[in-house]
Amino acid sequence: MDEAPQREMTFGEKAVGLTFNPSGDPRVNEVKKLYAEIIDLLKHHMNPQGGEINRMLAIAITESQTAQMWAVKAITWRY
Repeated sequence: MDEAPQREMTFGEKAVGLTFNPSGDPRVNEVKKLYAEIIDLLKHHMNPQGGEINRMLAIAITESQTAQMWAVKAITWRY
């Protein structure tokens, strides 16, 4: 049985834990994919020379991760 080679996950996919979805809920996967795209876009705008823009982008990435976690919590809430 030949399996297709897996591509390397993007920074955003790693940042949101795209492959972690124990319930297999497709809504979780959709939310994580969208936030991964946002994070990848922000990462793309990082300046190799550093500076204030990178600090703001890093905060935006962190806050995106936080928002993604809250969104997953909300859509999977069972109580």
